[in-house]
Amino acid sequence: MTVRFYTLGCKVNQYETEAMAGALKQAGFLPAADSEQPSVIVINSCTVTSESDSKARKLLHRCRRQNPDAVIVLTGCYPQAHPDIADTLPEADIILGSKNRSGLTKHVQDFLQHRTRIVDIEPHTKDETFEDMRATDFSERTRATIKIQDGCNRFCSYCIIPTARGPVRSKELALIRQEVASQAAAGYRETVLTGINLSAYGEDCGKSLADALEAACSVKEMGRIRLGSLEPDCFTPAFIDRIAKLKNLCPHFHLSLQSGCEATLRAMNRHYTPEQYLEIATHLRCAFPHCAITTDVMVGFPGETPEHFEESLAFVKKVGFARVHVFAYSIRPGTKAALMEHQVPKAEKERRSHRMIRATDGSRHSFWESQLGCVFPVLFEQQVSKGVWEGYSPNYTPIHVTSEEPLGGQIREVFLQDVEENWCIGALKRS
Repeated sequence: MTVRFYTLGCKVNQYETEAMAGALKQAGFLPAADSEQPSVIVINSCTVTSESDSKARKLLHRCRRQNPDAVIVLTGCYPQAHPDIADTLPEADIILGSKNRSGLTKHVQDFLQHRTRIVDIEPHTKDETFEDMRATDFSERTRATIKIQDGCNRFCSYCIIPTARGPVRSKELALIRQEVASQAAAGYRETVLTGINLSAYGEDCGKSLADALEAACSVKEMGRIRLGSLEPDCFTPAFIDRIAKLKNLCPHFHLSLQSGCEATLRAMNRHYTPEQYLEIATHLRCAFPHCAITTDVMVGFPGETPEHFEESLAFVKKVGFARVHVFAYSIRPGTKAALMEHQVPKAEKERRSHRMIRATDGSRHSFWESQLGCVFPVLFEQQVSKGVWEGYSPNYTPIHVTSEEPLGGQIREVFLQDVEENWCIGALKRS
């Protein structure tokens, strides 16, 4: 029997796909070759936007059309957030939510035996615990991922994820250490700690993200520990000072901003002000030289006036981010923002997006240029053309180096020489 996975959405979904693929492989389901029709197809869905739901439905329809005899599984956030969709998606033989992924193998085996449709979407509960799972194989051979947290208690006004993912749950510290050690023994040089609301790690068990970082960084065989996306308000001065002592923590912090306008942040139900965000960024830059602060910025939130947008744009320029993901607000049914008045027209959202992107492209190049002449340890991942290798510095600056020797999987000292449109140019430091 063969299986093919399709993953939509975030790094947490990607990690969970790898874990489910590993479980099915142990049960005898081998990865399907590109040229063959799989026996089983698993679609791990996202529901962060209405477009995400649409992508999942279209993918499901296409998979059934192209693979009429396959067992098709729809799982993940989309059915979890909308359990009533099962009857509208007859193409799926098995529909599961975002809980109990360990049950996937048994459900597939049961369907193959009885050929009876299975719908198992277990609702989230306040007392549920973290479902431990292990992903052992990653497409990026030099970088691994560990999911250490699930769920979110924030309920931002535009977000459906608390409904799809349930309350905050955290992986035990001992299990974090074990998984990092296992990945290091498998040859990975870097691992990324990720979660649905990573900053909330430990809220359910009296621990904190600093505890998780110290547990991960205690495995000295792992060259680098990197953090996934974070909420800025967990970065207190005490927290920053504590994690600054961790030598193998990468100085790259993706702090979700969403808007640089205080009024818009309040409407979004975000828990900080622009001034507080700037204080956090300043403290991080003092504690971590050459650190990269990256972020997400939404434009066109309901009620965002032209003045609000200009305030947000000015703030983004003031912070000077290393990289910014700019996106336009889209209505998400089931959220408070979907019912808000003064929705911004699509054309205006596009105009604001273009202006924000132009501004943030400039700050990205300014950040890269500020590092010219410096030497960084670069983890090389792949050869992008003959004799040219691509890698990333600890602060996630993409760097290209010309070398006749293979560099994949190595961490080498690199002198930064120049900046191009999408990466920096460096030279290996010779001893």
